[in-house]
Amino acid sequence: MTLYHVTRRIGIDAGHRIRTHGSKCRNLHGHRYEIEATCAAPRPHAGGEQDGMVIDFGFLKEEMLETIDAPCDHGFIAELGDDAVLEMLCPGGAAFAQWKGRLANAVAAEGYALTSETRLGTKLYVIAGTPTAETLAAHWFGRLAPRVEARSGGLARLVNLRVWETPNCHADYSA
Repeated sequence: MTLYHVTRRIGIDAGHRIRTHGSKCRNLHGHRYEIEATCAAPRPHAGGEQDGMVIDFGFLKEEMLETIDAPCDHGFIAELGDDAVLEMLCPGGAAFAQWKGRLANAVAAEGYALTSETRLGTKLYVIAGTPTAETLAAHWFGRLAPRVEARSGGLARLVNLRVWETPNCHADYSA
C-alpha cells in the first residue's frame, strides 16, 4: 500500500533523571529534546481546508504544542516511583503521601499528572515509567495519536514519534 508521510518537529527543554541508572544519568539533569511526529495517509485530502495535505502542518504543530510542549517545556519530568525526587518537590507543609496520592490518581486516570503545586512552584510532569527517551516516545505517541486522527478528519494516523535526547541519540515509537 502506498502511503504519504509528513513529519513535524518541535523542541522542548526539560529536566529528568533515571533513578536506577548506573552512571551520571541518575543525577538530575536536563535535555533539549527534539520531538518529531510522522503521520501517514493513503492519500492527501481532496477538497476542504486541508486540500492536498495529509494533515495541515499547522494543525499538527498545534496538537504537539498542546500535548507535549505546554505540559513539559521548562519543567521536570518525573517517574511516579521516584520518591526521592517527588519528596524534594513536595510543597512545604503538605503531607507527602496525600500529595503523591493525588499525582498517582491522575497518572492512573490520564496517564500523567501535571502540577505546579511544588515546593518551588515549578512545572512537574509525572508519568508511570522511567522518563527515558523510549518511554517518552511511547507516552507522547499515545497522547498525540487520537488528536492527529481527529484533526485530519480521520484520514491521517500517527505512525512514528521520535524523541531526540541529544543531537546523537534518539528513540522511536511506532504504531
